[in-house]
Amino acid sequence: MTVNTMPPVAAPVALARPHSITHHGITVSDDYAWLRDPGYPDVKDADVLAYLAQENAWFEAAMAPHKGLTDALFAEMKGRIKEDDSSVPQRDGDYIYWRAFETGAQYRKWYRKPVVGGPDQLILDEPALAEGHDYFRLGAMSVSPDGRYLAYAIDNDGSERFEARIKDLFTGEILPESIPDTLSSLVWTSDSKGLLYGLANENWRTDNARLHWLGQSVASDVELFHEDDEGFRVSIGLTSSEKWIVIATGDHVTTEAWLIPADNPTAPPLLVAARQAGREYDVDEHDGTLYIKTNDTHPNFRLVKATLDAPDQWEEVIAPDAHFYLTDFTLFKRFYVTEGRQDGLDQIELRDYATHTPKRLPFPEASYSASLDDNPEYDVTVLRIGYESMVTPDTIFDYHIAEERFELLKVQEIPSGYDATRYATERLMIPARDGTQIPVSIVYPADLPRDGSAPLHLYGYGAYGMAMEPGFSTGRLSLLDRGFAFAIAHIRGGDDLGQQWYLDGKLDKRNNTFTDFVDVAKGLIDLGYTSKGRISISGGSAGGELMGAVINSDPDLWGAVVAHVPFVDVLNTMLDETLPLTPGEWPEWGNPIEDKAAFETILAYDPYANVKAQDYPPLMVTAGLNDPRVTYWEPAKWVAKLRATKTDDNVLLLKTNMGAGHGGKSGRFESLHESAEEFAFILWQMGMAGA
Repeated sequence: MTVNTMPPVAAPVALARPHSITHHGITVSDDYAWLRDPGYPDVKDADVLAYLAQENAWFEAAMAPHKGLTDALFAEMKGRIKEDDSSVPQRDGDYIYWRAFETGAQYRKWYRKPVVGGPDQLILDEPALAEGHDYFRLGAMSVSPDGRYLAYAIDNDGSERFEARIKDLFTGEILPESIPDTLSSLVWTSDSKGLLYGLANENWRTDNARLHWLGQSVASDVELFHEDDEGFRVSIGLTSSEKWIVIATGDHVTTEAWLIPADNPTAPPLLVAARQAGREYDVDEHDGTLYIKTNDTHPNFRLVKATLDAPDQWEEVIAPDAHFYLTDFTLFKRFYVTEGRQDGLDQIELRDYATHTPKRLPFPEASYSASLDDNPEYDVTVLRIGYESMVTPDTIFDYHIAEERFELLKVQEIPSGYDATRYATERLMIPARDGTQIPVSIVYPADLPRDGSAPLHLYGYGAYGMAMEPGFSTGRLSLLDRGFAFAIAHIRGGDDLGQQWYLDGKLDKRNNTFTDFVDVAKGLIDLGYTSKGRISISGGSAGGELMGAVINSDPDLWGAVVAHVPFVDVLNTMLDETLPLTPGEWPEWGNPIEDKAAFETILAYDPYANVKAQDYPPLMVTAGLNDPRVTYWEPAKWVAKLRATKTDDNVLLLKTNMGAGHGGKSGRFESLHESAEEFAFILWQMGMAGA
């Protein structure tokens, strides 16, 4: 066999094979449906693999002339990372735990030592576990209450089907029992003899909670809970006091929780409150009282309490607030903490159990990200806090409660140097076309001209009620130092301004997400930060869907576009209930199988279905062959259709990671190299490859 090692001279052209679907009397063509291997998740179809290989070769050939730029960017990014970095040690029970990178290592090592003194102990060696694998990811991990056993889960191909293992930390022995296809946290019983976990079923859905007793065959494990609704997923957790195991089930809009005594896991579970469509809640326990965060009366949630004897009879503790979005709460022995956002800005409040009076922690900047950090113990007098902003590196504090004092523990070190005074950050409000004010977090060089001449990178996501925090990025400095401004559009569909912000960007209001992003870009132009065609944009997964929608609607705004694992074949995916995520996604996108209005809404914005004969901006697309969240054929079909339909000669590239999943390559330097490739593409297409 002769292998052609010559670089390709033309972009691949996928064969169009006529195919269509008809629902609700509406027929939609899908000429690239054949790119879905019918054997998925085993992708072996020769035509599919050949096309992906051709696209990868075209990507490599197109990027080859810019290897010097990619290497330079990678060197810059790597130079900002402290290679022998370690976390701030934290006590949990009889031990102090921390994790550390060694110089040159892609993965961490995990350590502990006794509180009373003694040698450091390596409890988990990620580099050793990753050796020989192109991909490695550590999932859940949990030390047993007696400190003897470590349960951990690993994924070696990006499919997110983890294998759980158990290590005896006293002897160093890996126990013979291993549990394949886990997809959950790992929770110990209070006697350290049992482990709760959830299995992924054949459709990559966790519909169960199971119990494994140490020393027994995995085949004899007991199913403690099973969920029959295909749209719901089961999760397992532990209350702050560690007295109760919480088994929760839910979809994007409805939850239900059960409690099991941690010292008696086979006891009949206690139902907190039966599921009600549209009601979400989280539960924790303190001294026999249940505390519950719920959206039953207001989208921004409230906090209630109940007794174990009547867990569904709720008494209000913190009323809902239209301006304060309650995002989380954490119970400690002598006080509790609520977290939320006041008009979009993070807030942390301490409260006592008697009066529930809030004590809000002060933070200095106008735009920032702040949250509780690692606080594993129940009885504490000091809180670990994480803080950063777009100009302030990741910072770890201890907050001494009695003294109301912050103690600085660590500031992210940037070995190549960092001077915050060279940059400025703002929080802007830009009106959308319907008059809604959209928050924008922006960072830029302090001397950025405001005459529209500067390039700007705009990032967005806008889905699943996930807020985009205005945090720090060392990689981003490679754009800032080349004269870019960098902005995050806090568009509807995320929950940046509360739960209603999320509701106003989903289902039949999905188009708000896309128009918000476009209107933010136009607003930044009006403010002089940049100009049309000088804007690069990026987004991943549902943010990749955003990229697809805005290049269909406003292609001339963008100078370069990067779409990572983009969810662009929305209609076909939501019509296929055999796919792993689809039933659970219907509350987010709508069910086009049963609902004609949902079908028409999705069809109207679906990026793949709406590709048309027009000029498109330069585009770089990534995919993962083993991705269970956005299947590889979505970006592949989209690129194939774009290449056959668009009327321009702009660059269009598709890179499929053949041994990775949704998050791209693993390892801190491999992922950094992919970021360097992305920035090299942007600089090349923005005419700044020599900058």
